[in-house]
This record gives sequence, C-alpha cells and structure tokens, in this order.
Amino acid sequence: MELAAVLWDMDGTLVDTEPYWIACEHELVARHGGTWSDADAHSIVGFDLLDAGRVLRDRGGVDMEPAEIANWLLDGVIAKVAEELPWRPGVPELLAECVSAGLSCAMVTMSWRRLADAVIGAAPAGSFVASVTGDEVTNGKPHPEPYLAAAAAIGVDPAQCVAIEDSPTGVASALAAGCATLGVPKHKPKPTPPHNTQNKTHPQNNHTPHQTNHTTKNPPNTKPKQQHTKQQKQTKKTT
Repeated sequence: MELAAVLWDMDGTLVDTEPYWIACEHELVARHGGTWSDADAHSIVGFDLLDAGRVLRDRGGVDMEPAEIANWLLDGVIAKVAEELPWRPGVPELLAECVSAGLSCAMVTMSWRRLADAVIGAAPAGSFVASVTGDEVTNGKPHPEPYLAAAAAIGVDPAQCVAIEDSPTGVASALAAGCATLGVPKHKPKPTPPHNTQNKTHPQNNHTPHQTNHTTKNPPNTKPKQQHTKQQKQTKKTT
C-alpha cells in the first residue's frame, strides 16, 4: 500500500518539551510537599494529561483535581515554549521534505489544543494539514483512537500512514491503529558493563565466555598428548 501520510507525536518527537514537563511536575509536587523522582516523571511520558494528573495526585501527593493539575502544567510548559521552542534535530527539514514529496502530515499529541497550536504556529507554513490533541479524544494513548482520528481527518487508511513516536505509550497507540510505526527514543540505553574475565574469588568455576586460552598440566611420567587449537575466524561487520 502506498505511503500517503506521516503522523507525528509532539512532545519528545517534534519538539524536546519533555524536560519542560518534568521540571513543572517537580515544581508542582514540591509545592505540595510530596516526592517525585525522575523515574516517576518518565513513567508518565506520553500519557493523556488527565491520566498524568491522576498519577501526580495519587503518587506525588498533589492536592488538586486532575484537570487543575493538567492546566497548571500546561501554563508552565507554554510559558517555557514562548521563551524557546526546542525542535528535535532535523525535524524542520524533514517536515519540509514531506511537504515537498506530497505527503500529508498530522500532529497526534496528548498535550492539549492550546499548546499544540503554539507549536504548529511555529512550524514551517503548511507543515500540518490536521492535528489531534488529548482534550479532543475520548481515549488517549495507548488507545488507538488518537491515530485513527488523525488518519480519518486526513482521509487516508491508517495502513497508509507512518507514525513517528518517542515513547512506548505512543508506539502502542500507533501500532494498535494499524500504522507503520517508527520509534525514535530520545534517551539512549545505558551500555552494559563488560564482563570481568578474571575469576579471582571462585577459581573452581568454569571460565568466562571471553576466555579462550587454557593451560593444562600433563600427569607425571606420561607422554604429552598433541594438542590442537583452532583459531576462531573473526568476521568484520561493515555498516
């Protein structure tokens, strides 16, 4: 099926506003005497704002209703966006290429309309032909409704769309809607520490996978047996 449209998540994909949200969350929780870790903040990335508000109330101890929390956060993020709109690297150029190629673009965000419009207004003219926001759907991500609504607004089949997302919540939403989905995580996973090849405390254990050379002693008064070693061939990967 021919590609007809690109559906963009906003926070963390189009623009790097997630640090703005996280800073506002920390500030709000601190005002109410609660505790809020970075892990808590990242656990609600991509959530509908009302759902995020419920978590901040229940887990962060914010003594406000979810809608009040959502609007308080929006006010803070919009103020920061007015000072600086942090586009993700390459986004303005890719938007322009999509328009040049005749691909319709839509924004699909769980942020509310007043923040989405601020970002759309700062984008290159004609970048987006449609947008779906969190305050305009019944079911937020990871439900498929936001992406189904965006495809319907453009007038294309979801299978003709590529969705670009940065969070597992958003990826789940796009996949459930039937879109081809490109996950672009902002945060790289931490590298796994290398294995220690020296076993100092348990010499009786088997050698580690990285050890390839072995030293053996022949029993006394016996003729040493010829040992054969095979050198593993190493293949060089090219990219």
